[in-house]
Amino acid sequence: MIVRSGLEALSRRPLAFLGSSWPWRSLGFLLAGAAVGAGALGLAALLVLLWGGLGPGAVAVLLPPVAVAGLAAAGYERWRLRLVTPVRAAAAPEPAPAGAWARLRELVRAPGTLRDLGYGLVSLLLLWWIDLGLTAVGLGAPLFLLTAPLQPTANPAVSWLGPLAGLVLVPVAAYPVAAWAGVRAVTAQAVLEPAEDELTRVVASRARLVDAYEVERRRIERDLHDGAQQRLVSLSVKLGLAGLDLPEESAGGRQVREAQQEVKLALRELRELIHNIHPQVLTDRGLEPAVRDVAGRSAVPVDVDIELPGRPPAPVEAAAYFVVCEALANVVKHSGARRASVRGRAAAGGLVLEIRDDGVGGADTAAGTGLLGITDRLAVIDGSLSLRSPAGGPTVLRVEIPCKHFA
Repeated sequence: MIVRSGLEALSRRPLAFLGSSWPWRSLGFLLAGAAVGAGALGLAALLVLLWGGLGPGAVAVLLPPVAVAGLAAAGYERWRLRLVTPVRAAAAPEPAPAGAWARLRELVRAPGTLRDLGYGLVSLLLLWWIDLGLTAVGLGAPLFLLTAPLQPTANPAVSWLGPLAGLVLVPVAAYPVAAWAGVRAVTAQAVLEPAEDELTRVVASRARLVDAYEVERRRIERDLHDGAQQRLVSLSVKLGLAGLDLPEESAGGRQVREAQQEVKLALRELRELIHNIHPQVLTDRGLEPAVRDVAGRSAVPVDVDIELPGRPPAPVEAAAYFVVCEALANVVKHSGARRASVRGRAAAGGLVLEIRDDGVGGADTAAGTGLLGITDRLAVIDGSLSLRSPAGGPTVLRVEIPCKHFA
């Protein structure tokens, strides 16, 4: 069996555990922490003495070094973890911004900085005492007994029996030392290198699937637009030219004209299909013209009022467009409304859409597949939906989509 950590080594047979390097690695792990903690405490005491006391001025001067020491201690904790536990592979670091102030600002804003600082300070101020104390308790008694012959007041019996008892207790002491080192390492790793939980992985996986789905939608739209649609247009032109060479009343002429009408019908249906997959107007001109195009084709009159400082990112723009399409489809199918409106604005940190209609109301997100589809689409990009639809109307659907910038 391959043993990857000190805690796993404790489950092995005593001779296998004691004969391995894990007891020594655990002892080195604890002593390494205690040495750094003692050194940091001594340095802090020296600085306070040189300053002449721990007054307000000293506290203000010591705060930056203490913060640096805490972050350095967190990095040291990560480094010494490899003594007793496997270290998780770190993600590739993002490129550091240029300039010292920019790098410092990025460090302060990083989500793990406060966590590292807190754990580093706790390690320097408290945990190293526990490491040192448990090591001293575990090894103090065996070492004291081993040195019994060197004690001037020891009688002959103690001089012989003491080392024997010490030799017996040394292997026993390896267990609490290794156990505490394993617990310390697991705790440090959980705080400093938290693993992704299952929910986070599922959400990230769903976002990747949606991105792949959007890419595939665009590929299909492009292939249909540039391939099948162009072939149908060419076929329609050729049939029209062929019809000119045939008498209008002939059977061949009638069949050619009927075939041309069928091609035109197929072309119209194909264009509608392409538009539903991913409208070209959304790609070329943005959200506001695309929504106006949908509103112009709606069976219920729709007022459009969208004012944005620029174009949002493509995933946000596509999600907003399809939310509006689904909402207006629900208005036509279920609301009995005489008029609807779509309003879009850039709010703090995002894009806000309001779709309103003067229909009968009573809409419920749990009752309709359309609203459920909107909720699922928004969940992928951390968007939110709120619905107000009392009986008798009006119905107001408010959608908020996080958006950091507009191009």
